[in-house]
Amino acid sequence: MQKVWSISGRSIAVSALALALTACQSMRGPEPVVSASIPSSYTNASGTSVAEQGYKNFFADQRLLQVLDMALENNRDLRTAALNIQRAQQQYQITENNQLPTIGASGSVLRQVTPTRDPNNPYSSFNVGLGVTAYELDFWGRVRSLKDNALDTYLATASARDATQIALISQVAQAWLNHSYASANLKLADQTLKAQLESYNLNKKRFDVGIDSEIPVRQAQISVETARNDVANYKTQVAQAKNLLNLLVGEPVPASLLPTQRVTRITNTTSIGSGLPSDLLNNRPDVRAAEYKLSAAGANIGAAKARLFPTISLTGTAGYASTDLNNLFRSGNFAWSIGPSLDLPIFDWGTRKANIKISETDQQIALSDYEKSIQSAFREVNDALAVRQNIDDRLAAQRRLVNATNTTYKLSNARFRAGIDSYLSVLDAQRTSYSAEQGLLLLEQANLNNQVELYKTLGGGVKTQTTDEVVKQPSSSEVKYNKADKK
Repeated sequence: MQKVWSISGRSIAVSALALALTACQSMRGPEPVVSASIPSSYTNASGTSVAEQGYKNFFADQRLLQVLDMALENNRDLRTAALNIQRAQQQYQITENNQLPTIGASGSVLRQVTPTRDPNNPYSSFNVGLGVTAYELDFWGRVRSLKDNALDTYLATASARDATQIALISQVAQAWLNHSYASANLKLADQTLKAQLESYNLNKKRFDVGIDSEIPVRQAQISVETARNDVANYKTQVAQAKNLLNLLVGEPVPASLLPTQRVTRITNTTSIGSGLPSDLLNNRPDVRAAEYKLSAAGANIGAAKARLFPTISLTGTAGYASTDLNNLFRSGNFAWSIGPSLDLPIFDWGTRKANIKISETDQQIALSDYEKSIQSAFREVNDALAVRQNIDDRLAAQRRLVNATNTTYKLSNARFRAGIDSYLSVLDAQRTSYSAEQGLLLLEQANLNNQVELYKTLGGGVKTQTTDEVVKQPSSSEVKYNKADKK
């Protein structure tokens, strides 16, 4: 009989070992194949990706750099993103702690009457000890899969924070440029108004002495009022640009940090390279966040599949029990208990299998989102490169147009003052020149905005200095396959 029990004991030990080894296997299944039709190269690609530069090395103006530092410190969206990271980090810590037993101290005093003792004499029971309550033995990897999901969620949240920083740096730089060019347009409108007032006064004098009719006077007045309207409009734009900048920065921007002149250079970089398509996947934190979410969805499948198998929990206590408080901690009163509990699914009407299908569907949704994030990233880069490819030709043509219209305006004005042409030719030339000047300002701003946009779309802005290193943390799926490769 003793031999039979010995064999049974060894069988139980071997079974427990087999179950423990089973826990080393993941139930998440194979990872889906990504099919995003990634291009082999960019259109008009060149050089090393400008995203490798820190923003303090990319941007040239020290005033803008100070504004960016203020925004990174005070912007509410970035602050919320940082708090979301803290929350995800604590959530990951909770799931990691779930892999360890929770040990708690307990104590109780119970006043009772039992049939085995004198019912007229109630007695007290005292208990004190340590206990482990319902510690799940993770044979099927459910708890570990939940931990992997929490880790991937944390990493996705951290990447989302980096994406928020990139977007913020781009928005602040473009808002700063917008203030600069709204001020430049206001200055141009003021100059135009002054010239129109001079023309109006001249035409009024000619009318007063009977040289011309009232028509040139009214035409000049129309130009004056149009210029006044533009002045008021650009004053509004300057105020709105400053309000937007204050909102992005999170506090009022000092006037000393606002551009007082038209900004002509935004970056120290003379040639903005786009690098290789593979660089984009590493530099864009929004793409990395989508990748982490895809990995988290795979971990959820593993947790859902583990629910098909029995849940085994362990409960144990150790301490002292006595009916006499004075004798509670004597050696004879030590008591302990330990035992497993089993939760075996039999009939759940397909709920667990439905949860697996939901998890698998969530993974397909995450895969689609990941592929779309890749496609969107390449589209944004190619759009920025398309603008970059032709912007210099457009600027050169617009500058020539400005020179030609200014010359035409001067000649028309001289011929009018000499009495050769009517004021209508001056008016037409002035409008054309003013429109060309506005177009040049618009193109110059578009050129600078495009440089900022290209820096953003390539993933620039995470690093402060170019020498800083950004380490990409592997997702749980990458860790899984790295372990499989080592085996």
